[in-house]
Amino acid sequence: MNFIELVKAAVFGIVEGVTEWIPISSTGHMLLLNQFLTMSVSDDFWNMFLVVIQLGAILAVCVIFFGKLNPFSRRKSAPERRSTWTLWAKTIVACLPAALIGIPLDDWMEKHLGGPFVIAAALIVYGVAFIVIETLRERRVADGGSHGAAPASRKAGRHFAAPSGDTSPTSSELADAQARIQTVDDIDWKTALGIGAFQVLSIVPGTSRSGSTIIGGLILGCSRTAVAEFTFFLAIPVMFGASALRLGKYLLAGNGFTGMEAAILLTGCVVAFAVSLAAIRFLMGFVRKHDFKPFGWYRIVLGVSVIIWFGLR
Repeated sequence: MNFIELVKAAVFGIVEGVTEWIPISSTGHMLLLNQFLTMSVSDDFWNMFLVVIQLGAILAVCVIFFGKLNPFSRRKSAPERRSTWTLWAKTIVACLPAALIGIPLDDWMEKHLGGPFVIAAALIVYGVAFIVIETLRERRVADGGSHGAAPASRKAGRHFAAPSGDTSPTSSELADAQARIQTVDDIDWKTALGIGAFQVLSIVPGTSRSGSTIIGGLILGCSRTAVAEFTFFLAIPVMFGASALRLGKYLLAGNGFTGMEAAILLTGCVVAFAVSLAAIRFLMGFVRKHDFKPFGWYRIVLGVSVIIWFGLR
């Protein structure tokens, strides 16, 4: 048993667990990390590992939201169980665009768009998108939203502008409070399908599955909490399906698992699961009080750094 390879797998699990849910692109980070920390495995195993490790991350969603997603719970009334089934149906509908477009293009994307400059471009473009969308939402409040304009002093953030103990909402919080869709249960069929259409953008490495769906949800009138939660639910069929597809291709190509390869895959999944538990709770707490601009700026800085690093090599 090669301990060093297990440590590498654990590092990839940490990166997967953090970046799968925070909208900064898990695949992009995994591909970039592979430039500096390469596991001693075959190309076929690596390409499979890159996708199947997501199973650990998605199991964290199933654990955290089990009560909400369980339509058989005896604690729920009949209307609540019907509402849960409806939520599942909307989630499946939202997965259709990615299935219809993403599956046929899977091999082509893997072959042609996995380079660092494509990843860097996607990081920057969608980083700018986050900043622009959040700024426009706040500006609508400042220009006279239904609850009135936010005080100018609030725009810089409560930490710098508000007196101690002041609980007045920031312009970002006011913008979120005015969103048409406040909870995940309020998402209608049309909005669910629209968010699913935005998810198709994530087939380009560096875009971020959660990033594309969050951007789509914000544009379509969802609050940050509603779209973040729906993004988690949407990941369940998408990531289980993607993992099953990639694992099936790997096995049908005549590949198997050595004891070491099985240990590497298990280590990556277990670590991704544990880290995802913390990352999901962090993001749900963060979006209740903050917008997505910090993630936008991070994406831009990382994208520019990637261009400089690989451009000088």
